[in-house]
Amino acid sequence: MNRYSLAALAIVAAFGVATLSITAGSHAATSAPYRSDLPVQGAMPGFDGAATWLNSAPLTPAQLRGKVVLVDFWTYSCINCIRTMPYVRAWHDKYRGQGLAVVGVHTPEFKFEADQDNVNAAVARFRIDFPVALDSDQRIWQAWRNRAWPALYLVDANGRIRYRQLGEGGYDKLERAIQSLLAEARGGPVDTTLAAPPMHAEQLAPDLRQLDSSETYVGYSQATNFHSPEPVRPGMPQQYSVGALALNQWGLSGPWTVNAESAVAGPAGSGIVHQFSARDLHLVMGSGARGRQVRIKVTLDGRAPGADHGADIDADGNGLVTDTRLYQLVRQSGSVRQRRIDVRFLDNGADVYAFTFG
Repeated sequence: MNRYSLAALAIVAAFGVATLSITAGSHAATSAPYRSDLPVQGAMPGFDGAATWLNSAPLTPAQLRGKVVLVDFWTYSCINCIRTMPYVRAWHDKYRGQGLAVVGVHTPEFKFEADQDNVNAAVARFRIDFPVALDSDQRIWQAWRNRAWPALYLVDANGRIRYRQLGEGGYDKLERAIQSLLAEARGGPVDTTLAAPPMHAEQLAPDLRQLDSSETYVGYSQATNFHSPEPVRPGMPQQYSVGALALNQWGLSGPWTVNAESAVAGPAGSGIVHQFSARDLHLVMGSGARGRQVRIKVTLDGRAPGADHGADIDADGNGLVTDTRLYQLVRQSGSVRQRRIDVRFLDNGADVYAFTFG
């Protein structure tokens, strides 16, 4: 698992960080051109191997020479990527007229994230209008020696990597680095204010002070803390049950088929239960086939969620699974406390991949 864990968010993994102080008058005080103190970390590898491009014809390092380039490795169901995207979009809007080019590299973790129709839907949903390379075979990921979602790289106007950051957060440092390289490329001052994009639903920053649960995979290849008494039968239908759970344990109830990446719900009434402690709970899931809809019913501690419902269900706990994506099921409205969520599938065939928290 290379998505950055929430426990790591308080210490953002940043490389090439320098103390950046860019003011409108800093360049005018000397005849020498401004030079950023961000260190050179090597040449930009480029984007060979992209399956296709969205919002652009294919781009090469030669075509981008003269621009400061922000490269964002992401995948569309990753909660850390989703929470980073408003800033990437805001920087694209704010600085493209000052010499910044943003390039997204969509490298899938799950198989469904390699489906171009799914990525197209995500690009529309997140209102992404900058170029996106679809890295379906992880060839760009490997060329850049990347190891996390999200990962952001800054390339200077001469095609050299000068800054990289793994994981969400640290937006002020990254924007200061953008400003530093733009000032270097332009030979003069740039706008030194900081972006503050609006956040909605699952894009709101996590509440790290009250976060005691971490990403939990459901497929058998990476599952942890599974607590149904019945042993998993990989790839085979099985009847499961779930009783009392300790914090961060989860289980299945009813008939399920647990595969490597996901668990597939059987007939109507199958459920998945998790004992968690976080402000937000999300579930990555899909309806099992394009065009299908699966109704769900969510309870918290055996009751309708009320004011604690997430963006993708109502106060009575009713929701609808359509596209394969991340769904926000819980946002605790008051003080955060330990809760038990029960998600019942009122139609068969849903695919469930992972719980994430915030």
